[in-house]
Parts: sequence; structure tokens; C-alpha cells
Amino acid sequence: MRIQFFSHYFPPEVNAPASRTSEHCVRWRRAGHEVKVITCQPNCPTGVVFTGYSNRLIPEKDFVDGIRVIRVWSYLAANAGMIRRTLNYMTYMVFAILTGLFGRKPDVIVATSPQFFCGWAGVIVGLIRRVPVVLEIRDVWPASIAAVGAMRSQPLLRFLVTLEQLMYRAATHIVTVGEGYRRHIVGRMGGRHQEKVSVITNGVDLSRYRPSAPSEEFLKKHDLAGKFVCSYIGTIGMAHGLDVVLRAAEILKAKGRNDICFCLIGEGARRARLETMSKHLGVSEWVHFLGLLPKTDVPRALASSNVLLVHLQACDLFETVIPSKIFEIMAMQRPIIMGVAGEAYEIVEEAHAGMPMKPEREADLVRIVELLADNPEIASELSEAGRQYVAVEFNRDVLARDYLELLQRVAGIDSGEPQSSQSLDTSRHVESELPSIDES
Repeated sequence: MRIQFFSHYFPPEVNAPASRTSEHCVRWRRAGHEVKVITCQPNCPTGVVFTGYSNRLIPEKDFVDGIRVIRVWSYLAANAGMIRRTLNYMTYMVFAILTGLFGRKPDVIVATSPQFFCGWAGVIVGLIRRVPVVLEIRDVWPASIAAVGAMRSQPLLRFLVTLEQLMYRAATHIVTVGEGYRRHIVGRMGGRHQEKVSVITNGVDLSRYRPSAPSEEFLKKHDLAGKFVCSYIGTIGMAHGLDVVLRAAEILKAKGRNDICFCLIGEGARRARLETMSKHLGVSEWVHFLGLLPKTDVPRALASSNVLLVHLQACDLFETVIPSKIFEIMAMQRPIIMGVAGEAYEIVEEAHAGMPMKPEREADLVRIVELLADNPEIASELSEAGRQYVAVEFNRDVLARDYLELLQRVAGIDSGEPQSSQSLDTSRHVESELPSIDES
């Protein structure tokens, strides 16, 4: 089978969409299928092209782990500023469409959103080339940007919602990552076509993320030796509400808890502001900003942390979000402080892998950090339970296989004819096994 995949992000970028896409595509290629990915030059989240790459009008073609990767030109923008980011998304869409119209005709197209315009690129190419399209929805855009106040124009928002609805209807089938998202998508389609939407959750590569000892080199390099380290790893953006870490650090400072510190590892629209606030509040000793790490260093950062914070703003919409980082944290046998309500917390609770805090409530964060720092046996119990759970429920190998079987059915590979979405099995595509570090 020939699979053409549209993704705004792809390694060496280290966010959740890049990891999910690459880990699925690698497994499909190993299963004997031809996979082509149409993506941008790596530049997220800074908007600066990574060393060794060039943002040229002529597409750059390469093979990565047997995957044909075509990198198209796009207007580069950091992960901040609505107008410039929209230009980034739209220019990718235009050049991705132009690239996708040529070459051997695929059997099936997959387009992953966010970003929203990436989804449209796949839908348009599919309509023109008469190829079935699987739309992968990992973020309920534009609702998510409205929720964090990034878009206040109601006419524009209504227009984008209309485009969202049209995109859903034009797709042959839709894959999403959780039941909350599935309900949102079905609702956008007027409650009809429930059979058109399947859930393929995020998962984890158990061979990459496995228990290991803390790295003394890592701890010394970042002045963390001898500390109880609570880390947040991922995008430092508007939706993540990480001001709570600074407020918690103020409380720890007042209590004289010099043995506890926070690490914020990543980049995003709020990093510079938070770093400035940290200095102003005098809590730099309690809050360390480590910047963006290469994907290969993420397991070492996880292993060197005593506990990991997963957090989003207090918002009803975010109760549908399942941050992919929770699976990697559990696979590394580290406990979670869960500052996300809804479906994600239910997973962590079922796994007995962490402790809940009310989003944006610093008193909760301090209470849990102190409890785990003072009672290592509790942290150990949570760590072991998490690894066992993801090994059964969220194995990337199994999820990629289930996804592949769905693509084959959409493409009509078994019968020789494309099947309508009504004939597809839409049950939760997770069997008993197991952003990447990022929000979704």
C-alpha cells in the first residue's frame, strides 16, 4: 500500500505530532508499505530552521528510516503571534498541495491536524486525485485557540468553524486520539456519521522509554544534584498555565524548602515571560529553565526527574485533551502530578500512576511535591504502577498496527474497492499492550 502523509511537523522536531507521525510511519514502512511524508523544514518552536536544513522554494527530498520525506517551503514563524503563525500554516498548505498533486498516486492519504490547514491540504489533494483521505484530529482547532484567548473575533471564529465542519464532512474517515475529541467531532457534524470517527490513542515506544537511573552528568550540568526535581517537559505556551510553577516556587522559598526545585524544559510563546517573572520574583534558585532538548535527551531528562508535572489551564475544553507525555512518563517509571482534568486524569487514576492537582492551584502543587519529596516510597509505588499500565494499554507497536489495518480498510486493500466509512469498525483501537513529550 502507498501511504501519503501530510504533517506540519516531523523529526528532528521533538513535539508530540512529530513523534506520533514518525513512530507510526516507521512501523508502516517496516511492515512493507511505501510511505511518503510531506512536511516543512524543521523549525518548531523557534521559527529558525535547524542546522543542516534550508528553507528553499525547491522541495528538499530525503529518506529517513526508509520513509520518503519531502520538505516544502513555508513562511517561518516562531510559536507566537497569530498573523505570522497563520501565514506559516497557509504557506505550508499551498506548497504541500502543489507537491502532493504529483508523483505516484497513493492508495490512501493521511493528514494530521493541528495544524488545521494541514488537514485541508490532505483533503484537497484527495479530492483532486480521487484518493480516500483519513483526517487525523489531535486538537479541536479552532475551539482550542479561542479557549486560551488567542482569537476574539467572533465572525472569524464562526468562519473557521464552518471550514472545520466542511473538512470533517469531506474526509473519508476521521481518526482522533480520545473519546472527548470524538464527541466534539461528531457534534460538529450535527451528531451524524458517528461511524466515520475512530479513536487511535497516543502511545509510547517502550524500547526508547524504559526505566533508567538518573544521569549524574545531567544533574550536575543543570545544578540539580542533591535536589528533589519536579520537571515539566514540553511546550511552554499559552494553554499550559505554567505561572502556577512560579507561584508554587514562591511558597517553597518562603518555607525554606531549598531541597525542592522545578525544571521547565522546552520552548514556547510563554517561556521568555516566565523566565523574566522568575527573576523578578526571586525564585530562580527554585525554577530552572533548560530550553529545548534533542529528542534523544528527553529520556535522560525524564530519568533525572523525581516527578513530572503535566498541566493545562483550568478550562472545560481541556478536559478532552490527553497529553501524549503521560505515556512516556509512565513508561520511564516516574510519577505524575496531574494538573489536567477529564479524560487524561482518568487514565492516570486508572493506572495509579500519579496524584491530581486542581489546574492553576499552586497550593495543591506544593502539597503534592512536598508529600512525594518526604515520602519516596509513595513515589516508588506510583512509578511502578504506571509502567505496568502503559505496557498493557498504550504500546505504540500495537496502536500502529491497528491504525494500519484501518488505513487498509479505508483504501479497500482487502476487497479491492474503497469501503465507505459506514463499514469501518469504530471501536477504541487499543488492544492489551502499550510529544511526544508535548500536549497532544
